[in-house]
Amino acid sequence: MLRIHVSGMDLSRVRMAARPDAMWETILSFHRLRDRRGSSVFGKWRKESRTRLNGEARLLSALVPPRGYFPDFLTPSAEGAEPFGFDTGTEALRDTPADRIRAETALLAENAPLLRRPSGGPTADALPDALAEGRTEPLGRLISTLRAYHRAAVEPYWPHIRASVEADRAVRGRALLDGGADELLATLPPMIRWRAPVLEADYPVDRELHLDGRGLLLQPSYFCRGTPVVYRDPLLPPVLVYPVTHPDAPAFAEPGPWLGRLVGHTRSAVLRSIGNGCTTSELARRTGVSLASASQHACVLREAGLVRTLRHGSSVLHTLTPLGDALLRGGAPLALS
Repeated sequence: MLRIHVSGMDLSRVRMAARPDAMWETILSFHRLRDRRGSSVFGKWRKESRTRLNGEARLLSALVPPRGYFPDFLTPSAEGAEPFGFDTGTEALRDTPADRIRAETALLAENAPLLRRPSGGPTADALPDALAEGRTEPLGRLISTLRAYHRAAVEPYWPHIRASVEADRAVRGRALLDGGADELLATLPPMIRWRAPVLEADYPVDRELHLDGRGLLLQPSYFCRGTPVVYRDPLLPPVLVYPVTHPDAPAFAEPGPWLGRLVGHTRSAVLRSIGNGCTTSELARRTGVSLASASQHACVLREAGLVRTLRHGSSVLHTLTPLGDALLRGGAPLALS
């Protein structure tokens, strides 16, 4: 179990990440690539991503085992609540001090000794040793491999990843407005439990993390699954990466013929009114329709892939998907930042 000790000062410094973190999503997606579970959410993504890969998985496996510890330097910590994009994240990775890389690759060897098999050449098995030597070439090779993997397995799906994280952020934001940081922590996914002054979470090993007045960054993640993730090094800025709630519909589904149902001024007004997120009752009030009608319109929009719905206490919160956002903006392409 993971126990995060939260003081009154820490509680006032709890904050939500502004968007997905490209480095966390890249590394955690590599876990999902080798995990057969969650096929309804990740099955289509796995199949498509594997066809685009060209040896990147073997090299990354030397640093990211299927379970357990992987080096903290692979997911650099960003300042404040603004997570890294991929380019800024890899630049931060490139600037990692050599002594930190050496220490964390040694820790990797202790936790996953089978990854450090003897090697006679520049293979994936030799990468941790090469990184520990402090040379620039292995680090450049790692970054190039991460870039190729990100382009194959993460970048094509970034709008969906971003929409999932933004939907979760909307739910947490409602909780923060309704009841402050206490309510925010109490509404995190069920594997995380707020028992003031300790935030407990299901975790593979027993860990005690004392925030010591530094606060806590909550980072929702599309590819995190089952249990949250924190840095191994307690001196790094405290970050809790936790899984978003995935809808029952298959991930990355293409729009179907039901888009023809999206006609009429009322439904267009409903879509516009959802904006950055609203409950069904708020939707009814904004559009001047009955609660039942607002619920029906939201259901159709959800079936069409234009709206994502998550439960928030006794109500539900609707947010736009990338497709819904693009439709409102006249089909303008979505940035992959």
